[in-house]
Amino acid sequence: MATQYNSSPDGSSPSGAPTIDRRPNVIWIIADQLRAQAFGYRGDPNVRTPNIDNLARRGMRFDSAVAGAPWCCPFRGALLSGRYPHNNGVTQTPGALDPSLPTIAAPFRDAGYHTAWIGKWHLDGSNSSRHYVPPERRGGFDYWLGYENNNAQEECFVYGTGCESAERLDGYETDALTDRFMAHLHEHTSRRTDVESAAGPGSGYQPFFAVLSVQPPHSPYVASGSWAGAARGPAYDPIKPTDVRLRPNVPSVPWIEEKARLDGAGYAMMVENLDWNVGRLLDEMRRLDVDRETWVVFFSDHGDMLGSHGQWEKSSPWEESIRVPFIVARVGGHQTMKVGSTDALMNHVDVGPTSLGLCGIAAPDWMAGYDYSARCGGDNRDAEADSAARRAEPDSAYLQQIPRKFHAHSVNRAWRAVVTRDGWKYVCTPGNDWLLHNLNDDPFEQANLCYDSVFHAQKERCHAALAAWIEKTGDSFELPEITITA
Repeated sequence: MATQYNSSPDGSSPSGAPTIDRRPNVIWIIADQLRAQAFGYRGDPNVRTPNIDNLARRGMRFDSAVAGAPWCCPFRGALLSGRYPHNNGVTQTPGALDPSLPTIAAPFRDAGYHTAWIGKWHLDGSNSSRHYVPPERRGGFDYWLGYENNNAQEECFVYGTGCESAERLDGYETDALTDRFMAHLHEHTSRRTDVESAAGPGSGYQPFFAVLSVQPPHSPYVASGSWAGAARGPAYDPIKPTDVRLRPNVPSVPWIEEKARLDGAGYAMMVENLDWNVGRLLDEMRRLDVDRETWVVFFSDHGDMLGSHGQWEKSSPWEESIRVPFIVARVGGHQTMKVGSTDALMNHVDVGPTSLGLCGIAAPDWMAGYDYSARCGGDNRDAEADSAARRAEPDSAYLQQIPRKFHAHSVNRAWRAVVTRDGWKYVCTPGNDWLLHNLNDDPFEQANLCYDSVFHAQKERCHAALAAWIEKTGDSFELPEITITA
């Protein structure tokens, strides 16, 4: 059902034209390897993120959001297909998403939306920066301009709609991709149509679902040279490694601390550059007069350990790896939009149903996730239905590292885990119980309670939840026997 859009408080459009009946737009901003803790609003002393902080203040923060598969391709495959990694076939990096599987672009297109993807794809089975993704393997998006993978931020090549030969971006990746994204928004919203659609006949531009996907702050931890200079201003002097404040769970081992400070300084600069580009995009939305009618969904595919527990990058079950930022906001505001924070366990398969729900579009049956749009409010919401939806929310989320991984400074085991709404985490490797943490008392996970009999009842509860998820999703994993015998 189409939803009501009032572009100004008195119910008229800025031009004084009658109110139109149309669905809102949706923009995804996806960062790579951006952990949930790396923001001013989350208390990180090393970064300044005024634009993302303001976005968080304007909308709903899912501060308990998780990366159900904290590795690039498995997360992205689940994100786009709405299916868990073991169900869609993308269980490791690199990995290719079966082009016969529909993606979130399909229900948006069926509802009359223009769909666009700009930036990192990493779902065609390659780690090469020059790998060509053919049109039939681009997820069914109407407009696609991007690349398969790239870890050289100053040397990024893109191709796609109207540009099938590789073209080198001008400058730093995040800056250049944001430029391309804003240019596409400008071009699209400048079009006018008289075609009957979800927006209504003759209602202006076709509503859109658009994705900006960037590589930073993924390693290597190198920020934009041009942005790090005069464009930042005197208040943003680059942080020095010696000034980086480490998290309490970074071991006091000289080589670990040295590497964590060096990487942390570059990481902070990359996060600040991303924040600057988010600010540019939000300003452009205001200039295009689409800020009030567009949901912005900001998140990441996984986090980065950056030395915590002596680990680096992703694929570990600790908080720095699995917790991701997730913010949903109408930048221009809306009278029914909710603001604040929620403990809802947003997972990778939930992003699609929630984004559709924000627009009043029912998630298709092949999406396995939960629609959390009731947490965000929006146009013409049914209060009773929203209340029922909140009562039905999952009380835990399922996490997976499916193949055994051999990357340096990363967990050298497959694992499965569950995190609960009331703040517990339980992790198993094949046939072995491994970690149990009470995150309420121990947010830095420094006390493993897995083998403490005092907490065995909590362990049994979490074990049962993990077993239920394995059965529900059709996963295959050997759980241990945890019964205590005298």
